[in-house]
Amino acid sequence: MDHVKTAQASRAQTIAEMILGQCNDRGEHEYILKRWAYVPGMLLMAMGRAGEQLGAAEYVRFVKRHMDAFVNEDGSIRTYSLEEYNLDQINQGKNLFPLLRQTGDERYAKAAHLLANQLISQPRTSEGGFWHKKVYPFQMWLDGLYMASPFLAEYAKVFARPELMDEVAHQLELIERKNRDPRTGLLYHGWDESREQEWADSLTGLSSHFWSRAMGWYAMALVDSLEHFPVTHPRRGTLVGIFHRMCHALLRVQDEATGLWYQVLDEAKRPGNYVEASGSCMFVYALAKGIRLGYLEKSFAAGMLRGYEGIGTHLVSEDEQGLHLHSICNGAGLSKDRNGSYDYYISEQVVADTPMGVAPYLLASLEVERYGSANAGSVSG
Repeated sequence: MDHVKTAQASRAQTIAEMILGQCNDRGEHEYILKRWAYVPGMLLMAMGRAGEQLGAAEYVRFVKRHMDAFVNEDGSIRTYSLEEYNLDQINQGKNLFPLLRQTGDERYAKAAHLLANQLISQPRTSEGGFWHKKVYPFQMWLDGLYMASPFLAEYAKVFARPELMDEVAHQLELIERKNRDPRTGLLYHGWDESREQEWADSLTGLSSHFWSRAMGWYAMALVDSLEHFPVTHPRRGTLVGIFHRMCHALLRVQDEATGLWYQVLDEAKRPGNYVEASGSCMFVYALAKGIRLGYLEKSFAAGMLRGYEGIGTHLVSEDEQGLHLHSICNGAGLSKDRNGSYDYYISEQVVADTPMGVAPYLLASLEVERYGSANAGSVSG
């Protein structure tokens, strides 16, 4: 591992080197190159942050190499279609901003404008909430807030479009108002304004359960968006308060024995439920970053560190092939065949080592290591 300047390999470095090791002899990661999509985008973002934080130029080159396989000279994007109006397709665009900073190449700006144009014309609910996709009419999912909000917030900052920062605040506040359960403080996975979907309650339009990764997406959406808000923005304090209140709710459902979070957050003792890796990593990341940026008090650190240690103790194994992350929900959503019931969420395939879990684990490790350095402490993962 000669890419990193640090003398001793950190957990983040180990994960990043594992991702590099999955490339072919041309340095290409075949999973990332298949199509422009939200999970490859998250994996690239994690690698880019690892490159900056660990001083590893090869990780930064890895991001550029794979983004350049999609972004054409005119700013068009291979495999992307604006007319799909799919919020998932925005997420990979977050990698355009560091590339623009590093190179000054205008094609990255043009690609960012293309994605922003999708969001400006995205179909909306009656109160202006983005539909998750054109094919999911009048539906807002927590997932979509992560895909679109941090991108649009950084776009608004980079290109001096303050009205788009207002839009970000509106989206984040609206879904919290619609999806939050006042009893637990947790947020339901989805909301259907039309009440037409089989998974939607006929009175509220809400789905039935608190899915770990859905709340992970929203937690990351808040903390990543807030990073770009000017301190003078009139909605910034409200969003910090929403994030703070939500983190309290997450700590209340953190498993005492393992420090982890269950697939269905508030039903730990129900048969079939299990501690899930991607959501747990996302919560640790959001908590650690929230502490670093001052949105959370230091009292949240105990739960954050317990969560990170729990991942390393209960969900990670190592062998001669390297590190393995287990107990990752392969995928879940809401549709006619995915009814949002408890049995549905626990029946989805559970896998190991997929980017859906590995990318959040790398992001969490980077933030926890920053916390450890800042507090002159050591953390285990």
